[in-house]
Amino acid sequence: MLELQGIAVSPGVAIGKVLILDREGYRITRSQIDSSDRHNELERLRTAIAEASSRLDLHRQRSTDQLGEQVGAIFSAHQGLLLDPCLQKDWVQLIEEQCYSAEFAVSSVLNRYAHAFRHMGSDTMSERANDIRDVERTLLEALGGAPLEASGGAGQSVLASHDLTPAETANLDREKILGFCTEVGGPGGHTAIVARGMEIPAVVGVGNFLHRISGESQVIIDGFRGTVILQPDEQTLESYRQRREARVTRAAKLTEIRDLPAITLDGTQVCLLANIEFPSEVASCLQRGAEGVGLYRTEFLYLGADREPTEEEQFQTYREVVNSLHDLPVIMRTLDLGADKVGSLQMLERESNPFLGLRSIRLSLRQPRIFRIQLRAMLRAASERTLKVMFPLVSTLHELRTARMVLRQVAEDLEEEGVPPPAKLEVGMMVEVPAAVLMLDHFIHEVDFISIGTNDLIQYTMAVDRGNEFVADLYSGHDPAVLRLIKQSIDIANQAQVEVSVCGEMSATPATALLLIGLGVRALSAPPAALPAVKQAIRSVRLEDWQQIASRIFDFDTAREVDAFLQARFSDLLPDMALGV
Repeated sequence: MLELQGIAVSPGVAIGKVLILDREGYRITRSQIDSSDRHNELERLRTAIAEASSRLDLHRQRSTDQLGEQVGAIFSAHQGLLLDPCLQKDWVQLIEEQCYSAEFAVSSVLNRYAHAFRHMGSDTMSERANDIRDVERTLLEALGGAPLEASGGAGQSVLASHDLTPAETANLDREKILGFCTEVGGPGGHTAIVARGMEIPAVVGVGNFLHRISGESQVIIDGFRGTVILQPDEQTLESYRQRREARVTRAAKLTEIRDLPAITLDGTQVCLLANIEFPSEVASCLQRGAEGVGLYRTEFLYLGADREPTEEEQFQTYREVVNSLHDLPVIMRTLDLGADKVGSLQMLERESNPFLGLRSIRLSLRQPRIFRIQLRAMLRAASERTLKVMFPLVSTLHELRTARMVLRQVAEDLEEEGVPPPAKLEVGMMVEVPAAVLMLDHFIHEVDFISIGTNDLIQYTMAVDRGNEFVADLYSGHDPAVLRLIKQSIDIANQAQVEVSVCGEMSATPATALLLIGLGVRALSAPPAALPAVKQAIRSVRLEDWQQIASRIFDFDTAREVDAFLQARFSDLLPDMALGV
């Protein structure tokens, strides 16, 4: 048995024989044609481009219908790349001047571009290389190439590959593919976005492992913990089977409490909100009993396209979310990306450490045109309704005040244009850096609400890149330093009677969600799929018990001690749920 650690990008557990994706059929040898055949070869290329464009358009329509417009936009970007005049000029030039076959011209040019993107030192640029390979695959198939073949496995299987393109992911047969794992990839890539939309268990970025498996290998994919287990022993298999069956049974029971309040046995009510990325996810929120959206990640409008979204495109998307939620609240977070992930921005030089560089609210304030367009779209979308705008990665009062000033100016401009303003406008900030916590007693008087982003708060407090396998053991929400910062933030907000919620992954696990409630939080925002279990846990405990547990965690010195204590107390109080913790 071998346990490998990757990055969990889509929750769930998949168990089955492995299906290995083989890409050997796409190696294109250098081949030339007779000069008299150049006209025919160019005609083959033009016909193939038209066919490939039609296939991509079909992918776009299918993905839009099933997964939402933002996923469909990925394939629109692929189609735009395929039809790019510069690429087509390069292909034609190789055929006309060097008498290369259409297949070799296509592969040669696209591989050159993909290589350049991969070596730009950016996760987003690496993802663009993956998009280019997707276009290459589609065009080579249109030229008559054999489709990708998978080896091993029969019936329902777990897919293993070096990587997967968005189109390959969207085309997975959910009746046969239980989940997938890849050697490369990241949580913000297009493949990860599609996987989450399909709700298929997935782990990416596992590292080189394909040489260790064969078509007869049994594999477990744990999309909750980011773990891939090769050739598990019978005890491990049985444990995961039990967990999977328990989750299925519990999921069926949880539908019964969808419309019931998240209220403890001793009468304390908690507001459960959902984190979303796409408008299509609103339906899932409502199906799981969410009381609104506590975090709408608007940056995926940028990641899902080759160009900067227009004000009208943003307005239509935001409006769809607002209308779908009816009168339920929605917190729209402004752009939370680094400059390296916004293709429309031209940086003078690449940042050596983008996580500590020009990103989130810093980027918005440095690019006021983009910031103002987004704010205009938000205000228009919430016309005559309540709008909650939240600024990410705020670390100084000057940033908050400047952002609020820009928002106020944009609102005044729209009123002058005759656009009805929101019935109520509330402004909040993410608390996700230690500086914000240390100055929160000053920030708190200038905001209507705060949301603690535990993912980044852990990262910046512990100085740990959460995607770095070498220091992954230091990334823990149970570290006493992190818990002290969370407790301090909650106390300041509650004392000032300012709404405080937690929207990081700590809200998605029943045990840590209860801990947060014990620390004083009364609003949690989590992925829609996590909400039913969290609600069940809340409805099964007394607040008094978890207040006592929360007070005890500060007696421990290490994250491991806190974790052991928390899991033990959770198992004592909720033994029926402990299996799925």
